Amino acid sequence: MKKIFILTGEPSGDKLASTVIKQIKQKENDIEFLSVGGSHLSSLGVESIFKLKDITYIGFTSVLLNIFKIRSKINETVNKIIEFNPDILFSVDSPDYTLRVAEKVKKVKPNIKTVHFVAPQVWIWRESRVKKLKKYLDHILLLFPFEKKYFDNENITNTFTGHPLLNQQDKNKAKFTDGNTENKKIISIYSGSRLSEIKILTPVLIDFIKLMNKKYHNLSFVFQTTKEYVDLLQKIINKSKLQNCIISFDEKDKFQFLKSSMFAVVKSGTVSLEIANEGVPSIIIYKMSMINFFIIKMLVKVKFANIINIAAKHEIIPELLQSKCNGKKIFKEVDRLLNNNTDLNEQIMKSQAVIKNFKNGDASKNACSVLLNYLYPVDNNNFIKR
Repeated sequence: MKKIFILTGEPSGDKLASTVIKQIKQKENDIEFLSVGGSHLSSLGVESIFKLKDITYIGFTSVLLNIFKIRSKINETVNKIIEFNPDILFSVDSPDYTLRVAEKVKKVKPNIKTVHFVAPQVWIWRESRVKKLKKYLDHILLLFPFEKKYFDNENITNTFTGHPLLNQQDKNKAKFTDGNTENKKIISIYSGSRLSEIKILTPVLIDFIKLMNKKYHNLSFVFQTTKEYVDLLQKIINKSKLQNCIISFDEKDKFQFLKSSMFAVVKSGTVSLEIANEGVPSIIIYKMSMINFFIIKMLVKVKFANIINIAAKHEIIPELLQSKCNGKKIFKEVDRLLNNNTDLNEQIMKSQAVIKNFKNGDASKNACSVLLNYLYPVDNNNFIKR
């Protein structure tokens, strides 16, 4: 029996991986899976060797403070993978964790094919990493077309798959409601998929919602999160005494809430692409410790945080970062946009034009084809789409 070990490091990677594994399961039923994954892979019947929260860290200081724990988890993961002895190690995103594991596995078991999904953002910083990757990666799957040149230059086998989360979905805009949102306009709130992000951003967002409630009286705010953080968010909301906030963690409900939203306030990250893809206008927010911010500021070579703005080379979706990420400034920007249909429509039109270039047919099927060609080679020099 063929084996695939799926290695993720956070919920967004778990979600991306699941779109590919779902395709594989539909095509082949004689493959054994094991993972470091979350709820999305679990829903496909893929067991995880430990919980994602055990290895999810953010920021330089957080990593430094947990360096021994991280190193221990990396070594534990490597040992589990070698024990499982898969045909393919399929790593997804979270390069500071997944690629360290892949490198160690390849040294011990060079026969294991290593395929990585979501290239390290070398176009933002540490471009020199590309040279090192070819020592232990057999194939890298790219989300964005502009990444290809970096890996072609180093003769690293790569495939531009497109982004799985941008695949065509049901575009029916029929309104989805429950008892808390019926007859109200919905604003979706994304405070992050990591504990540190939620702790920093949720109080800021609560301040924003309180200001919105002073001016608008028919709004419902839907916090989109994972099951793991429902209790924490509910505790913060209960403490704020806000009555028009609900929490959504079920994937189907989250998508329906998003489609029904008139606006979204979003922590910078992958989810911003899904939101723009659905034609929902938004703003991007983010905040971290000053130490982390100054370190990143010195290292990055792009002007923006959001991938749509980076690709467009100008700000299509407003970004409120660091000192600008506070309740008053968020309220001011959202209020301005909600009362300016021209700017809202322009944002939707421009962001979707950028996203169009990020698509390459069915991205999950493209990634699935690469993995299956390693499991069942047709031609070692040509990756045939199955």
